[in-house]
Amino acid sequence: MIDLYYWTTPNGHKITLFLEETGLPYRIHPINIGKDEQFQPHFLEVAPNNRIPAIIDNEPIDGGEPISLFESGAILLYLAEKTGRFIPQELRGRQQCLQWLFWQMGGLGPMAGQNHHFNRFAPEKIPYAIQRYVKETARLYGVLDKHLADRPFAAGEQYSIADMAIYPWIVPHQWQEQNLDDFPDLKRWFTAIQARPATVRAYDLIAQVNPAATKK
Repeated sequence: MIDLYYWTTPNGHKITLFLEETGLPYRIHPINIGKDEQFQPHFLEVAPNNRIPAIIDNEPIDGGEPISLFESGAILLYLAEKTGRFIPQELRGRQQCLQWLFWQMGGLGPMAGQNHHFNRFAPEKIPYAIQRYVKETARLYGVLDKHLADRPFAAGEQYSIADMAIYPWIVPHQWQEQNLDDFPDLKRWFTAIQARPATVRAYDLIAQVNPAATKK
């Protein structure tokens, strides 16, 4: 059983995408970041950086004590290695997968996150900051669009943890002032993932865990 400390953010959705795809048993522990629950001592024991998601794997493959992990990219990689799924096993495919996983962690996520902040949540509208992050988000969309021109998924022919990491950061493209019609190969990729039954199930959790988010 996986204990998942989760909230309905792009980084949270990465892990539910994986768990729903694989059918690994899990239970959700909601961490309402709007109420600062990420600072509660019991959560900080699992995630010392006070960020969701985090997990506790109560049945690690070495048969030892439960393992706790934070950082969404590390969790995806751990779960892929635990199950042997959604990460290529051959050298070149694996490296392609990891490159795009880290591209999301180091590029798309932070830049789109700043885009969300300055566009939606900052108490003061700062045109320079908004323009900077909208443009950088567009540049990153263009990088991904070009990469997907000759392959169906980020790591090649097969859906992988790289796609699971990237997709939730494209879902709020309208918040980011991005038009998917400007990125046709990215849009084709996005539509294919959106239609996966596991994706539908993962996003259905929003209404259960955070009903207020469905009213926005």
